[in-house]
Amino acid sequence: MKQKFRGIIICIVLMFVIFPVPAHADTGPKPSVQVDFTDMENELYYVTLLSQSDSTGPATAYDGNNQYACYQEGDEGYEIWKKFVDYQDSDGYYFLQWFEQCSGNDTYLWSYYPPSPFKVLVYFPERDTFAVSEVCERYAFDSYFIARLDASESGTLVVSKTYHFKWEMISLAARIVITILIELVIALFFGFRTKKQLCFLAVVNILTQTALNILLNILNYNRGPYAFTFYYVVFELLIFAVEAVLYRKFLSGEKEKPARPVLYAFTANVLSFASGLWLAHIIPGIF
Repeated sequence: MKQKFRGIIICIVLMFVIFPVPAHADTGPKPSVQVDFTDMENELYYVTLLSQSDSTGPATAYDGNNQYACYQEGDEGYEIWKKFVDYQDSDGYYFLQWFEQCSGNDTYLWSYYPPSPFKVLVYFPERDTFAVSEVCERYAFDSYFIARLDASESGTLVVSKTYHFKWEMISLAARIVITILIELVIALFFGFRTKKQLCFLAVVNILTQTALNILLNILNYNRGPYAFTFYYVVFELLIFAVEAVLYRKFLSGEKEKPARPVLYAFTANVLSFASGLWLAHIIPGIF
């Protein structure tokens, strides 16, 4: 039994070492840049991101060849496109022919291969004026910014990073607490009911779930939900392997079958993983 169990653990570990990360052409979420405008007057305006390079993803700068122009004369939006094309940036940044209409305190989103570094450029058609920001850079897989007009300097946008760190910490703590409660309740059904056993299970779960959730937060921040989902499965399997070894060693009694702690570790991790996915759908912001 011991040799068989060790063989299973070795197979799991080897699978993580040799199993390649799935790579598919242009699948999964892409990096994004979101700009929330604040203190804006209730008027129409158009927003784009200027790029240091002349292309990113499918977006490319207009080079005078009408064959590659995204708008032709007579098209809706052509006049706005022409205004952006004719704009001359002081640092030579490029307009990549993609813009969005906004009004008031609106939100602008470039969700498919946004440029970095970039400048935020706004055109006000009623005034026939532009406002541009300083150079900005993406800082995470999904980067969030707040933009407002500089009251002291006409034609300048003030853009700053924003991220909900407080909510992230609250959701992190909530995920850990929920997972530990689920696994302790399951432990009662498996007959682990003494104070010593429950304390041991709680300590192990606090350590493993804290490490798991911190790693997942870092992955989600830097690489997005596609990597988050893949490594969520990988880390849960690794945690099962670690917990199975610990529970088998410290929870097996003299008259108790050593397989029971391993079965508990497997059941608890499967149910907590499924509960996590379910909660992600019920309360999207918590994951």
